[in-house]
Amino acid sequence: MKLTLEISIPSSLWRGLPRARTIARKTMTACIDEVEIPPREGASVSLCLSDDARVRELNARWRGRDRPTNVLAFPARAGGLGEAPVLGDIALAYETMAREAETSGIPLADHYRHLVAHGFLHLLGYDHQTDDEAGRMEAIEKRILARMGVADPYADGVVEE
Repeated sequence: MKLTLEISIPSSLWRGLPRARTIARKTMTACIDEVEIPPREGASVSLCLSDDARVRELNARWRGRDRPTNVLAFPARAGGLGEAPVLGDIALAYETMAREAETSGIPLADHYRHLVAHGFLHLLGYDHQTDDEAGRMEAIEKRILARMGVADPYADGVVEE
C-alpha cells in the first residue's frame, strides 16, 4: 500500500534525531500492516516536526489546553474531494518528546516511533476516550512497536495525555 507522506520540519531542534523522516515512513508502514482496515491506496498524511511553542498554540486553539503536548493528531473530515483520501495532520513537539524519553530512560528514536504510531492511529480512527478504546489502541501500538524491536511503551507509563 502506498502512502503519501508530507513531512515539514520547521524546528531546527529535530536535527537531534537525524533519521526522523525515515523512521516516520517505516513506522507508518508498520501501522498499515497491523491495522484491521488499512487506508485506501494513495492516502496522504502531513507530519509536522515542530517545537513546544507551536504545538502549545495548536493545543490551545484546537483542544482548549494551553500547554505543549507530545503529539497532536487532526483527522481529516470525511467527504473530502479528490481520488486519494487525506487522512489528516500530525504535529510533534521535540522538547516534550525528548524530555519524556530522557525521564523514562528510553531511546529518543523509540519514543518518536511510538508517538508517530499513536498519532497515525488517531488519523485511522482509533482513540482512547474510554477504557475499551484505550486498551484496543494500546494493544495495536504495542504490536506495531514490537515489529520494530521497540519495548512496550506503556510498561513504565511513558505516554502523557
